[in-house]
Amino acid sequence: MAKPNVTFERGYSRDRGVVSKQLRTVGGLRMLQPLSADEERALLPVITRGRDAARRLDEGDLDVVTTRSLRREREEGQRAESTLLRATCGLVRLRVVERGYRFGNEELEAAGVEGLVNALHRFDPEKGNRFSTYANYWITKLVNQAIRQQAGLSESEMDYVLKLQKLLRTDLVKHFSAKEIATSLGVSLTKARDIVQMNHDLVNRRFESSDFEHGVEARASHDVHEPPQWVIEELRRLCGDDFDAFWQYAFRTMSIEEIAKTKGISRQAMSKRIEKCRKAVRESAEAERLQGWLDRQ
Repeated sequence: MAKPNVTFERGYSRDRGVVSKQLRTVGGLRMLQPLSADEERALLPVITRGRDAARRLDEGDLDVVTTRSLRREREEGQRAESTLLRATCGLVRLRVVERGYRFGNEELEAAGVEGLVNALHRFDPEKGNRFSTYANYWITKLVNQAIRQQAGLSESEMDYVLKLQKLLRTDLVKHFSAKEIATSLGVSLTKARDIVQMNHDLVNRRFESSDFEHGVEARASHDVHEPPQWVIEELRRLCGDDFDAFWQYAFRTMSIEEIAKTKGISRQAMSKRIEKCRKAVRESAEAERLQGWLDRQ
């Protein structure tokens, strides 16, 4: 994960090599630091030329010189695609840990990588969108799908659980009654209780089975690279609906322009909302503790 940009006064040294602190892989791919918008734009024409070359090679009936040239362009395009994939692996990790899971969950990791690869195959560089913005949708979709399958939930049940989790995030200190949940979700009181139980069961699945097999009480990961639950809960409380935007900007997985585009608002409006989150974090009673954890990333 990239160094979080929370204090916003420090310089940020971007290393095009493997992610610092420790070597990390996702689905067999070595993670790279996220690409800047300019770095990504520089790769897009290389990818386009590589794909065009691959199509022409598949058609065949080419002379030796042309074949050699097209093979070189195809290889350059494949290397550019690999760089784009590896530099976007952080989104897979983000989507997994945001849901409270350990990143060592192989099924969720594999699902996220599958979403990332699907995004690459479907991505059209000529449309002008950033790959990380496009990939985020597919990664989120397949990670949620994997969580649903692990929990044995139907699509409709998972949708209700996600709606409940969204409701609970609106006020982390409040205890919502079954009646309030039923009203908010538009379901019966009995159905609301069922959804609460499904969410409870889903939360319990976040912990590795080996913890229980060895008689260890369920606990969150102590890996400082993975956010403890209190970090996520505190930032969700402070940032509200802008938590995801603040997190993505703080860890540089998306630019303000990209975040604003996904929210359907202007860059200026998004900047003001992120600044409001920054102020809330700085003035929080947990400010020192939050900054301490963020500084260790």
